[in-house]
Amino acid sequence: MKGDWVEIVVDVGGAATRTYEVAATRAGRRVEIGNRRGIVEVSEVTRTGTAVRTARFMANRVLALVEHPVSDEPPGGGG
Repeated sequence: MKGDWVEIVVDVGGAATRTYEVAATRAGRRVEIGNRRGIVEVSEVTRTGTAVRTARFMANRVLALVEHPVSDEPPGGGG
Protein backbone atom coordinates (compact mmCIF):
# COMPACT_ATOMS: atom_id res chain seq x y z
CA MET A 1 0.00 0.00 0.00
CA LYS A 2 1.28 3.48 -0.81
CA GLY A 3 3.09 4.87 2.21
CA ASP A 4 4.40 1.51 3.47
CA TRP A 5 8.15 1.51 3.92
CA VAL A 6 10.91 -0.73 5.22
CA GLU A 7 14.02 0.47 7.03
CA ILE A 8 17.16 -1.69 6.78
CA VAL A 9 20.17 -1.13 9.08
CA VAL A 10 23.38 -2.68 7.73
CA ASP A 11 26.82 -3.16 9.33
CA VAL A 12 29.37 -1.58 6.97
CA GLY A 13 32.46 -2.47 8.98
CA GLY A 14 34.10 -1.25 12.16
CA ALA A 15 31.60 0.52 14.36
CA ALA A 16 29.76 2.04 11.40
CA THR A 17 26.23 1.29 10.22
CA ARG A 18 24.22 2.55 7.28
CA THR A 19 20.43 2.84 7.02
CA TYR A 20 18.50 2.25 3.81
CA GLU A 21 14.79 2.75 3.10
CA VAL A 22 12.54 1.14 0.50
CA ALA A 23 9.05 2.60 0.14
CA ALA A 24 5.86 1.93 -1.80
CA THR A 25 5.78 5.18 -3.76
CA ARG A 26 2.54 4.85 -5.74
CA ALA A 27 -0.99 3.60 -5.17
CA GLY A 28 -1.31 -0.16 -5.56
CA ARG A 29 2.32 -0.90 -4.81
CA ARG A 30 3.62 -2.79 -1.81
CA VAL A 31 6.95 -3.66 -0.23
CA GLU A 32 7.94 -7.34 -0.02
CA ILE A 33 10.79 -8.90 1.96
CA GLY A 34 12.54 -12.16 1.12
CA ASN A 35 15.43 -14.09 2.62
CA ARG A 36 17.07 -16.42 0.09
CA ARG A 37 20.45 -18.14 0.25
CA GLY A 38 22.01 -15.69 2.67
CA ILE A 39 20.65 -12.61 0.88
CA VAL A 40 17.93 -10.34 2.25
CA GLU A 41 15.92 -8.83 -0.60
CA VAL A 42 13.51 -5.91 -0.19
CA SER A 43 11.41 -5.03 -3.25
CA GLU A 44 8.79 -2.49 -4.24
CA VAL A 45 6.22 -4.53 -6.16
CA THR A 46 3.27 -3.56 -8.40
CA ARG A 47 -0.22 -5.08 -8.20
CA THR A 48 0.73 -7.62 -10.86
CA GLY A 49 3.82 -8.76 -8.96
CA THR A 50 6.45 -7.01 -11.06
CA ALA A 51 9.38 -5.70 -9.02
CA VAL A 52 9.93 -1.99 -9.67
CA ARG A 53 13.08 -1.71 -7.58
CA THR A 54 14.98 -4.14 -5.40
CA ALA A 55 17.61 -3.75 -2.68
CA ARG A 56 19.77 -6.75 -1.77
CA PHE A 57 21.94 -7.16 1.33
CA MET A 58 24.08 -9.96 2.73
CA ALA A 59 22.02 -11.47 5.55
CA ASN A 60 24.96 -11.64 7.97
CA ARG A 61 25.42 -7.83 7.62
CA VAL A 62 21.79 -6.89 8.31
CA LEU A 63 21.42 -5.67 11.90
CA ALA A 64 17.75 -4.65 11.79
CA LEU A 65 14.86 -4.76 9.36
CA VAL A 66 11.86 -2.67 10.44
CA GLU A 67 8.54 -2.58 8.59
CA HIS A 68 6.51 0.64 8.83
CA PRO A 69 2.98 -0.03 7.54
CA VAL A 70 0.79 2.93 6.71
CA SER A 71 -1.94 3.46 9.29
CA ASP A 72 -5.51 2.50 8.38
CA GLU A 73 -6.82 5.14 10.80
CA PRO A 74 -8.12 8.39 9.31
CA PRO A 75 -6.13 11.52 10.20
CA GLY A 76 -7.06 12.92 13.60
CA GLY A 77 -7.37 9.59 15.41
CA GLY A 78 -10.70 8.54 13.87
CA GLY A 79 -12.72 9.01 17.00
